Formats: sequence, structure tokens, C-alpha cells
Amino acid sequence: MKIVIDAMGGDFAPQNVVAGAVEAVKEYKTTVTLVGISEQIEAELKKHQFPKGSIEVVHAPDVVAMHEPATVVIRQKRNSSINVGMALLKKEGYGAFVSAGNTGACVAAATFVLGMIKGVDRPGIGCVFPSLKNFTFVIDVGANTAAKPEHILQYAKMAKVYAREVLNRPKPTIGLLNIGEEECKGTGLEKEAHKLLEENEPAFVGNVEANEVFTGKTDCIVCDGYVGNITLKVAEGMMESVGKLLKREIMKRPVAILGAVLLKSSLSEAKKSVDYSEYGGAPLLGVDGLVLISHGRSSPKAIKNAIRAAKEQIEHNVLAKIKEEMLLEK
Repeated sequence: MKIVIDAMGGDFAPQNVVAGAVEAVKEYKTTVTLVGISEQIEAELKKHQFPKGSIEVVHAPDVVAMHEPATVVIRQKRNSSINVGMALLKKEGYGAFVSAGNTGACVAAATFVLGMIKGVDRPGIGCVFPSLKNFTFVIDVGANTAAKPEHILQYAKMAKVYAREVLNRPKPTIGLLNIGEEECKGTGLEKEAHKLLEENEPAFVGNVEANEVFTGKTDCIVCDGYVGNITLKVAEGMMESVGKLLKREIMKRPVAILGAVLLKSSLSEAKKSVDYSEYGGAPLLGVDGLVLISHGRSSPKAIKNAIRAAKEQIEHNVLAKIKEEMLLEK
């Protein structure tokens, strides 16, 4: 199965995207299809060496910029790298799509081109957060900012499959992100969602407060896209700031510098655990195809790991298993 890559997506495309794709085909022994302005892609490919036949280039003349509205991909730029790449997933031999481009456009194109799987009304973006117990999978972190209680229930069921198949959690637990543990807390959405989850999802263990996202209290956390996106952005900012603050304080004291040298390997592992580039792409669950959305600032390493994550989803047959899970509820 070829993995389709949006070569024009991201702040540093196509350079970082092409470099990451080349690293991936060499390290993971996979094949990829780079979609975008072919002249630019070919120029970047000439800078690298890679196994013959491992990289295919498909021309797409239009590019959706990061600042453009999501609807432009459907209304004006039908020949964009995002649209053309999504369409390839409907053909035999193409298994997943990865983009570091405009998130809203990716969600819109996936919904329009691929459609939704039966039993899911709205797509949700999932994100792997580091925790004291390895990982916590949070969904939705930005695809659906006007969620209904039934959407939250659908996210829970898809998250359960993803955590089981990709994150190796045999019996994943699910929590609802809320302002308190009591079931009476939250807005009407959280209260109704709590009731639905309690009645329909055996893996549901109750509300989870924001300070427990990183503790690993539950394997999965569900929420609407507005709350989830704020949680994600706060977490990203906190991780970046803590690292800079720690470095600043260490540099003030010679003894601290010595301690940092002695703890270099441990500090490196800690940094690695909170580095988004290690986790690759965030899966867009609910659409009828495997779609991963990467950070707009993705480095070649992040693109490489997004391709690895896509390969894992293909190998674990995640899409088919999510479909099976949703059909069980009918």
C-alpha cells in the first residue's frame, strides 16, 4: 500500500516534506506518493538518494495556503494537493493520506471526497499526549467545534479502537474532559454526553479534569473540538516554555550545568517524550479513509514519523475495525 503525502502542506514545504518522505522510505521500507507541484517536488528529490521505485510523484497545480478558509479546497481549489491526494485513497493500492497543511481544508476535503463511515456523523482529530502511564489519546482536538452529545459518544467508540489497535491498550478506558469529576458538572453538552456514555459505553469511567490529561488516569479522553484544541495548544505552549525555562535556570549555576551534563541521557529521554515530532500525525477518525494531519511546522523527522504512524494504521487495519465497532451499535 502506498502512503500519499501532501508535498505542499506545511510551513516548510516541499523541502521538509520531501526530506521526511525520503527518510521514511529508507527506514521503514515503504512506498510513498508525493502530491503537489511536480517541478518543485522533483527539484527537491534530486537532493536525495532513495531506493528506485519507492517514491511516486503526482502533479497537483493548486496549493491551499495555511491562512485560507477551509472551504477554498472544495469551492475554488479542486486541483489542490489536498484534494488530489484524498482522491487517490479511493483508488486501489493507496492506503493513507498525510498532510502538514491547512487543517480545516484537510477535514473539509476528507469529509467531501471520502465521506463518513456509517455510524459517524462528524469527524474528529485524535492526538496522542504523553502521560505518566505512557500515552493518553484525546479526541477531538479541532475538527468539530460544535459537537453534539452523540458525536462525543462516537468519538469514544473510535478512540477505543485506536487505543487498542495502535497504542496497544487491550482494554482501554475512556474519560470525558470536564470541569469536575461529578456527573452534574459542565454545560448541557457535557451533562448529556456523560449520560449517553454511561448508558452506551462500558469502557467509560466518568469525567476527567484537565489536570489529569497527563497523569494517565484514562487511556482515552473525549471532548468537543473547541475544548480539545485549546487543551492541545496550551499543552504545546507549556512543553516548549518549560524546556526553555529549565535551560535558562540551569545556565545560571555552574553546579546545575554539571548536574545537567550528568543527567544528559535522562533529560534527552524526557524531551523526547514531549516532542510532537516523535508522534507523527494526528489521525482524523470518522472519515472513510486513513487520514493523518501533522503539525504545520513539521520537520523532516515529524513527516517521517507521520508516515510511520500511517503505515502502522494500515498494518493494524484500523479503518475496517472502526467500521466494525460502529456497525455493532446499529
